[in-house]
Amino acid sequence: MPQGRIIDNRPDTWDLETDLVAVGSGAGGLAAAVTAAEQGASAMVLERTDHVGGVTAYSLGEVWIPGNHLEQELGIEDSVESGFRYVKRLGMGYANDVAILNQSLHAPEMLRYFEETIGLKMTVIRDCPDYYYGLSNDSLSEGRLLEVEPFAAEALGEWQEKTRVSPHVMYSLTHEDIFANGGSANIRNWDFTKMSERLAKDERCLGSGLVCYFVKAAIDRAVPMHTGVEVTGLIGDGERIVGVSAIRDGAEIFVKANRGVVLAVSSYERSPVFTKTLGQQLDVQSVIMPEVDGAHLRLAGKFGARVARVPDVTMLGFKIPGEELQEGVPLWRNAMAYAGLPHSIIVNSRGERFANEAFYRSLYYAVDAIDGATQTHPNFPCWLVLDSQAREKYPLASIMPGDELPEDVGVTAGSLGELASRLGIDAEGLAATVARFNMHCENAEDPDFGRGSVVWGAYMSGDRFHEPNPNLGPLLKPPFYGVPLSRLASSGIASGGIVVDEHCRAMGWDGEVIEGLYLAGNSVARLDNGAVMQSGMSNARGMTHGWLAARHAAGKPSDLLEKAIARGALNPSG
Repeated sequence: MPQGRIIDNRPDTWDLETDLVAVGSGAGGLAAAVTAAEQGASAMVLERTDHVGGVTAYSLGEVWIPGNHLEQELGIEDSVESGFRYVKRLGMGYANDVAILNQSLHAPEMLRYFEETIGLKMTVIRDCPDYYYGLSNDSLSEGRLLEVEPFAAEALGEWQEKTRVSPHVMYSLTHEDIFANGGSANIRNWDFTKMSERLAKDERCLGSGLVCYFVKAAIDRAVPMHTGVEVTGLIGDGERIVGVSAIRDGAEIFVKANRGVVLAVSSYERSPVFTKTLGQQLDVQSVIMPEVDGAHLRLAGKFGARVARVPDVTMLGFKIPGEELQEGVPLWRNAMAYAGLPHSIIVNSRGERFANEAFYRSLYYAVDAIDGATQTHPNFPCWLVLDSQAREKYPLASIMPGDELPEDVGVTAGSLGELASRLGIDAEGLAATVARFNMHCENAEDPDFGRGSVVWGAYMSGDRFHEPNPNLGPLLKPPFYGVPLSRLASSGIASGGIVVDEHCRAMGWDGEVIEGLYLAGNSVARLDNGAVMQSGMSNARGMTHGWLAARHAAGKPSDLLEKAIARGALNPSG
């Protein structure tokens, strides 16, 4: 490392000392701390908020790993090579082949490692396809997407109340529980007896359950987890990162890291400046905690860490008055679960559909499209439009069928023309769009945007009890409803992040490693998937990054990538 990059700013005394400091307590930070302890190094977790679990706890807890041993045990044919080709094909050239291969190789190994060492119990989500099943020859109809078995949170002792649960998802049910009974579209068919029994026992599933396995592993290995500690700076000795400065109870403390620091603080989603200038997302809202504001960029940037970005995706959502993420912070609802249901469409100000509402990758890229002739975003603002059939059958977040649509959420009107007038939408355009959509619904097809043709969209965003197509149903029955949609950031999945090497060490703008500094999860530039995002990729990345970083810091780095490249794995056939 060139002398001078790491300015010597060591304090005279240290308040705490350990081998590896993990900053952030989501899957990435906890995986790093637990792995370090398992490899014979001491570790410590520093968490800015009062609860551990991070953004991972807010997620559906899906972990996407091609070539994993659980699918093989079910007789599902898959391979690391196929997963590599899948991501490379769909990354559209924005990814780095070496980074894709590194994740492809190590994710299955990471999974088996945590299964064997900490008792992580995961299972294949049956019948859940890859996003692009049917488009890529390397896609599968099931097998790659995993979730944890329910975790009894009472095993966490005093950490039971300090481990974050999600306000967004039914964390007491598994995917099997939810989708076997019709998915979110058919919430009235869910097994509420099972839900109540799990809630009574505090058995957690999805992302809230996933983090519990790692919190328990940290407890069992006596890994200190300090909450309410905000890391404010990295400390170097002229050659490497050797610790952090932080604020705890209003006072500054210094923590020595003998073998390294892992930044695993998610993204910059709550920073309006970073979302607009780095992520290029305008006026976005967020569904995650306010503390996720780009700390990794501020911390690592002072030491020359390189930033890279891939294409952004803006999501859409709405908020319901009276619901809060935490005191004083509105709870925003992602529109993904409602946009693809029968008897609903999304339109722009011209009253026109502009994407496949049942496949959010199609819809959300189209939201921020720019018309260069007019220098406008032609598809934003936009609105979710539904008829009474939809409102009678499907919940709209916490607004159940039969409930009135609150005026602060949307507009109710006796006709499409009245609805258009009240929303500021072109009335003729909306009428023509609905007529055309209804005609296509009669034929159970959508030649305009392919709604209902994406298998994953039917599984996740449709009503599987609705025939002949789970995503298609005409808008016929008044009154009609219109819900203005706001831009949402991508739940901590950022377009930009810090560039790392195969061991998750931060890289400088000069192409050199910044010794002693590691990153994990959404803090890492998504050069391992580029323009593609697949449910479960984010959690898989975080867990893998933390595992790799801790192994290297403990002096036991993986050599799988080096061996794979030597045997020509960057050019697999097929």
